[in-house]
Amino acid sequence: MTDAVMQKVRIKSMFPPGHVRAPYYIRGKLGEIEREIGLFGNPEQLAYGLKAEDKTLYRVRFTMAELWGAEAETPTDTVDVEVYAHWLEEA
Repeated sequence: MTDAVMQKVRIKSMFPPGHVRAPYYIRGKLGEIEREIGLFGNPEQLAYGLKAEDKTLYRVRFTMAELWGAEAETPTDTVDVEVYAHWLEEA
């Protein structure tokens, strides 16, 4: 994702077995890239002692309304979650 800051993204709604680095509650949700963190070895591979390819890590911002719907106490508050690029798709 070139020039990704402020880009709208959706977290892929995948449910693979094993060690994953995308919290369940953000899967399928829309957010906005707040910043690019950098390249890191894929922790989903490192967890099993495998050689890990580098993946870009992003900080993605979600509104509470997006995450919790009508249950959000303050719908305009936000939460930032660090998510690897392979979990993101353009919205």
